[in-house]
Amino acid sequence: MDSRPNLRRINILGVPVDIVPDESLDDLVASFEDGINHQIILLSVWDLMRARSRVEFKTMVSGASLVIPISPSIVKAAHFLRRTEPRRYQPFDFVIRLLGILERRGKSAYLLGGSPQIVIKAESNLRTTFPGLRLVGRYAGGYPRQREAAIVEAVRKASPSLLLVGKGIPGGERWIPRNLPAFPSGIYLWCSDIFWVFAHAKSRPHRAFVERGLEWIPNFLRRPWTIWRLPIFAFFKILVLIERLSQR
Repeated sequence: MDSRPNLRRINILGVPVDIVPDESLDDLVASFEDGINHQIILLSVWDLMRARSRVEFKTMVSGASLVIPISPSIVKAAHFLRRTEPRRYQPFDFVIRLLGILERRGKSAYLLGGSPQIVIKAESNLRTTFPGLRLVGRYAGGYPRQREAAIVEAVRKASPSLLLVGKGIPGGERWIPRNLPAFPSGIYLWCSDIFWVFAHAKSRPHRAFVERGLEWIPNFLRRPWTIWRLPIFAFFKILVLIERLSQR
């Protein structure tokens, strides 16, 4: 049991998953204003399976302050394993909700990732949508390795309440724990395509697809090569079945 308000942590195949009721999210975010760093992870089935097989990724997930399931299969697995079902969040909706909470509390954000044009457009749209949120810096991804120390220092000096990281950063979501010791207190979140969505360069999944857990269909049609992940999802279901049988 976690000491933060209204937060319970279960595990699915040995990977932590947090149960965060929608009505508790505001208080939970407020509890992160405690002078230390908090990474939030948006956990898919693919991420869960990586956490089982890759040491660095597992350490990152296990050490996160908040692990939010974004795949309906994780919720179904919890039910099948007779555990409390977590609340599933859609990534874009979660980020919007988080930014709204921070805006109401007069907090700040720093944007890191995307192409130069995308992150500039995303920043402009966020300023319009969240006028009370202080955007204290931005930097595009794809930068040369020798620039990283200067970027880390810029984030440290800006001391944002939220560092929002997207694609284009070396190491992806692992960039956050690798650099976390250099930063002051705050919230740190990776969401791969979020800046493209904010910049209106990529559409968010249709609500009807999300509600039915079918948002993978448009993504598959855009990127059919991701079919190679299907055996991993099948293996996930087999492992869940084995764990259920072992409970008898």
